Amino acid sequence: MPVLYQHMRLSPLLTAATLTLALTGPAMSEVPLDFDGQFRQGGLVVARTEAGAAVDVDGHPARVSPDGVFLVGIGRDRIEPVEIRIISPTGEERLAEKPVTTREYRIQRIDGLPQRQVSPPEDVLERIRQEANLARSARMRDDPRTDFLAGFIWPLDGPITGVYGSQRILNGEPRRPHFGVDVAAPVGTPVVAPAPGIISLAHPDMYYSGGTLIMDHGHGLSSTFIHLSRILVTEGQRVEQGQVVAEVGATGRATGPHLDWRINLFESRLDPESVVPPRSSQGLLENGVRE
Repeated sequence: MPVLYQHMRLSPLLTAATLTLALTGPAMSEVPLDFDGQFRQGGLVVARTEAGAAVDVDGHPARVSPDGVFLVGIGRDRIEPVEIRIISPTGEERLAEKPVTTREYRIQRIDGLPQRQVSPPEDVLERIRQEANLARSARMRDDPRTDFLAGFIWPLDGPITGVYGSQRILNGEPRRPHFGVDVAAPVGTPVVAPAPGIISLAHPDMYYSGGTLIMDHGHGLSSTFIHLSRILVTEGQRVEQGQVVAEVGATGRATGPHLDWRINLFESRLDPESVVPPRSSQGLLENGVRE
């Protein structure tokens, strides 16, 4: 494994693997292209090519570090292959196409609920829109830092009570899938930074997510922590891996105290369990969603 990736830790389902793609570009180019990770729904792939190369992913320019590192994120429902185009500093080109492995997600149907429990009241819709815009802006930060190369650790200990990708259908209406991993813990349990980063949002009380913290790890990769009881850092502050940044709570729309941790690559919502060592799923609720 290249030295660049020696600290990257992925779950067994997404075991780190360095894959060299077969050349499909013109003139049998020798432009290097290596990956850590698997192209699987919800997955994060750390890629490396030649220093100074330009990269397009699915037809869009990707941020590439000075030594050739870039990221690929695969959304929950993606089924089409990922297309990558590399142009070296000397003009050589390499084209690659990687198929995406699909997953099955937990689905729970609940009928007979009062409508107010299914949809928010009209008088809070504007607040919800404003808060969603704040979070979206924080996640769209495009910073050249490569803090993600330090690898990721779990932000706290506790049983996993909700998993990425699961979904509820309430009164026949599909709700948004759960895009994080929930870890149960008492109110006040410390939450640590899973990787180094810069705090891009610290909000004490959002309608859905309560105390909300977003941490930017560079290249558009961010962690979001929600339902927090206390936030112990400020926007713009740099934090290091393992530093205490917040405390577990049950704020916002939550059924009990827990941490909901989410990972985004810009607008692509990824599975946090794809970047950390495996943990026990003891206590996993039948529906796979705690909130």
